[in-house]
Amino acid sequence: QEYLVESGGGTVQPGGSLRLSCVASGFTLEGYAIAWFRQAPGKEREAVICIAGFGGIMDYAGSEKDRFTISTDNAENTVTVHLQMNSLKPEDTGVYYCAARRPLCATPAYDYPTWGRGTRVTVSS
Repeated sequence: QEYLVESGGGTVQPGGSLRLSCVASGFTLEGYAIAWFRQAPGKEREAVICIAGFGGIMDYAGSEKDRFTISTDNAENTVTVHLQMNSLKPEDTGVYYCAARRPLCATPAYDYPTWGRGTRVTVSS
């Protein structure tokens, strides 16, 4: 059974760091892309960063991309995808989701058929 479960969210002060994790059970990076999306209050879900076995890492955070890095831990039939977020800003507040699709990374949320339930990040002093 394929499913995604996020963890690691919480409240942090501006300038702080968080490490989010997505357990992607039933997935491997061979043939799949796993992406992190963010949905800020009142805004649409947007892609932050993605990793795929074919195509590597795609960073969608623009000028902010050096603050976010992606890494993986691989096990049999499961991959855990971590999102390290540094120098957090209040505008990073939102719900962070991981999502999976075949085979390459993409930016539109509608291109991803499988989603986790999200983990909430609040950046506030």
